Amino acid sequence: MDKEAPRSEDSTEVVLSSIPRDYNAAHDLLQRNLQAGRADQVAFVDERVAMTYGELARRVDHFARGLHSIGVGREDRIMLCLTDTIDWPTIFLGAIKAGVVPVCVNTGLSKHDYDYMLRDSRAKALFVSRSVYPALDGLHNSIPTLSRLLVSEAPLADGGDIGAILEAGAEDDHLETIDTISDEPCFWLYSSGIDGHPRATIHCHSSLVQMGELFGQGVLELTPRDRCLSVAPLYSAYGLCNSLIFPMVAGAMAVLKSGRRTVSDLIHYLTGAAPAKVVGARPTVLFGVPAAFSALLADPECPDDHEVSLRLCVSAGDSLSASLQRRFEEKLGTPVLNGFSATEMLHIYLSNTPAETAEGTVGKPVPGFRIRLVDELNVDVPDGNVGTLLVNGPTAALGYWNQRQQSRDVFLGPWVKTGDRFWRDTEGFYHYAGRSDDLIKISGQFVSPAEIASALQAHEAVAEVSVIGAPEEEGLIRPKALVVLKPNETPDQAMEQRLMAYLADNLAQYKLPKWLEFVDVLPGNEPIASPEVSETDGSAIAETEGLTQVPASRESLVESVLHQADAAHQALMQGDDEGR
Repeated sequence: MDKEAPRSEDSTEVVLSSIPRDYNAAHDLLQRNLQAGRADQVAFVDERVAMTYGELARRVDHFARGLHSIGVGREDRIMLCLTDTIDWPTIFLGAIKAGVVPVCVNTGLSKHDYDYMLRDSRAKALFVSRSVYPALDGLHNSIPTLSRLLVSEAPLADGGDIGAILEAGAEDDHLETIDTISDEPCFWLYSSGIDGHPRATIHCHSSLVQMGELFGQGVLELTPRDRCLSVAPLYSAYGLCNSLIFPMVAGAMAVLKSGRRTVSDLIHYLTGAAPAKVVGARPTVLFGVPAAFSALLADPECPDDHEVSLRLCVSAGDSLSASLQRRFEEKLGTPVLNGFSATEMLHIYLSNTPAETAEGTVGKPVPGFRIRLVDELNVDVPDGNVGTLLVNGPTAALGYWNQRQQSRDVFLGPWVKTGDRFWRDTEGFYHYAGRSDDLIKISGQFVSPAEIASALQAHEAVAEVSVIGAPEEEGLIRPKALVVLKPNETPDQAMEQRLMAYLADNLAQYKLPKWLEFVDVLPGNEPIASPEVSETDGSAIAETEGLTQVPASRESLVESVLHQADAAHQALMQGDDEGR
C-alpha cells in the first residue's frame, strides 16, 4: 500500500461557554437550569423519589452547609462509595459547591482496594450506601485521616446520617458559594492503574460544563425533553457524564438505578414498567456498553421499537462489532453511536454521529478535540498505519494523584497519551487496534492481568499462573487464567471453585477471570524442541486457543501487543484489497 504523508487530525472549531477564572461548577450547573425556568422540572428520578431542579438546588445547599457543620471545609476531600440514588448528585454537587473535593470510587471493590484509596486520598469523610457498607466494615477505625463515616439509603423518614447533615444545613437558608477557580481540582475519579492499584485522576471545575457542551449537546443534541438512562454507574467517568453532567447541562432528566443493573431492570426501565416513580418517563437516550446490548438482545423479553421511546443509543467502554450494532438497531429501531472515551478526558472524544457513521469504527474526533496517531518516535503515522493515540482537548485531567511518573508519561503538555492504539482510514474514521500495555478494558474498566496472576499465585495450591485476554461472544476480550498446580493437587472442578472463591475474596468482582484453565506447563515454557523436530512443530511461540500469552516482562509485552495489533491490521487490509 502506498504511504501518504502523515497528517494530524484537527477537529472542527466550536464555541464553548465563556468560563471565568472565578467559577464553581456546581453553582453553574444548578443556576443555568433555575434561570431557564426549570425549577419545577424533574432533574433526577430513582426507585424512591423524583426530584425537581428547584428541590435539588435546595438540597445541595443544605448538604454544602451541613458539610461545614461536621468540620469538612474547602479543599478537604470526601469519598463517595455510593450506588445511584438521588443522594449521589446531592453529595457530589453539594461538596463541589462547598469547595470540597468529592472522590468517586467503584462500589464493587475489595476491602483492600478501599483501604488503599482511603489512605491514598486522605479523605476526611466517607459516604457509603448501606448495601456497600459491609465491604468497608472495620476500616473506619483503622484510617487515621478518616474522621467521619456516613451512611446513605436510609428511609426518607429519618434520612440516616446523610439526613442529619441535610437537617443541620437546613437551619440557614443562605449559602455563599465558595469562590473556587475554574482550573483548580474539582473532583477525583479512581480507576485501575497499570500496577493494579487504584489510581486517582484529578479533574478541574471547567471540565464538567465543557464536556456537556461538546458531546452532550454538540453530538447528542440533548434537550430538556430528553430522559437519560445509563448502564454505567455514576462513579465512573462514563456514567458521571451520562447521568449527571449531560442531563444537567441540557436541562434534561436522568433516570437512576441503584445497585447492579440486570437485563430485566434494563427492559423494565426502557418499557416504562419500572417502579411507579419512573412509569410514564421512558428513557429517550440509552448509554450502554456492548456487553449490555448483547445481553439485551439475547433476552426473550427484549422489547421491539414500538415498546420503547428511544431516539438514540450510545456505546463505549468496549469494542462494538458491526454485527451487534446492526442487530441492535434493527431490533429496537434506534441508531447506536459508537465512540471511544477515557477517564483522563472525562468522556467520549472520538465518536460516530447521527449524520456520519461507519460501522466497526469509533468515528471521528468530537468537535473541540484534536487527535494524533504517532509511532515510537512520536512521529505522525500515515493513514492506514497503526499508531499510539494522543488527544488534545479542554476536558483533559490535571494529572494523577501521588503518581508523578505516570503523570509525566501520560500528560504531555497539551496532549494526553491514553495508551490506546488506532489506525485511521482514508475517510477519516478511526479503528481501534488494542492497547500499548497489558491492561484489558472491560465495559470501560481496566483490569490488570498481572494483578489477577499475583492474587492466584498467592494461593497455596498454585505453582505457576499466567493471565491472558481471550475473546468471548461478540469478540469482547475477557481475562483467562492458565494455572499450573503444585504436585499432588488435583485439577478438577472442586479446585476450580476453590480458586475462584479465593479470588472473589481478594479481588473486585469485575476483575475476576472469565475462565480458569488447568495446564501442565504454561505456554512458552515448553521444553525446547530437539534438532530433529521441525521448526513448525517445535515452535516456542506460545499460543492458547489462538491467543498469545501475555509476556512476563513489560518490554516484551509491549512488543508483543504492538506486533499483534499490526498483524491484525495487515490481515484486515489484505482482506480489503482482496475484496476490491
